[in-house]
Amino acid sequence: MAFTYFFRDMYTLRLIEQHVIPELKSRRYLSVWDAGCATGAEPYSLAIIFRENMGEFLFRNLQIHATDINPSFGAIISRGLYREEEVRRIPRALLDKYFVPAEEPDHYMIAEPLKQAVSFQHHDLTSLQPIREGLCLILCKNVLLHLTREQVVAVLKMFHSVLDEGGFFVTEQTQKMPPESTPWFHRVVGDGQVFQRV
Repeated sequence: MAFTYFFRDMYTLRLIEQHVIPELKSRRYLSVWDAGCATGAEPYSLAIIFRENMGEFLFRNLQIHATDINPSFGAIISRGLYREEEVRRIPRALLDKYFVPAEEPDHYMIAEPLKQAVSFQHHDLTSLQPIREGLCLILCKNVLLHLTREQVVAVLKMFHSVLDEGGFFVTEQTQKMPPESTPWFHRVVGDGQVFQRV
């Protein structure tokens, strides 16, 4: 079982908040792909950031497609029940706003609007089969580091093919983008792994 926690990479979430969401707010519908979502802390953290910066009305038009190679994570994400140790890094105001204490001791249940925004699908990135087209943001962290260089290039090419014009790709800080990806993406900020589709 993979262990992760909410707001694990606050730096990257802030970059999305500052450089991605303002560019996307004018779109009528927003489709996001979180590839390698584990038990859901990452896509739900992303949903909170979007909700805080879009407002309730626009947030209804957001759909986060969370995928992982482990199919068992789907049940955890759909239930939305998390241990206290997984949510303790969430700022208190956001915790109170988007979670309620569960019947199980030391557990919290995520709010229904966030659960409605996140859907899980079993998926293997190395199949190079995209989950859909027309995406405005793809978040893929802690996955590409485990692939071969050839697989990384192929996955990035696939990501590029399904991103809308001006869509964004975000990956982990330690991931080096291969030279082959230069025609597909340009870096948005010099101190972060946020890229925009060329």
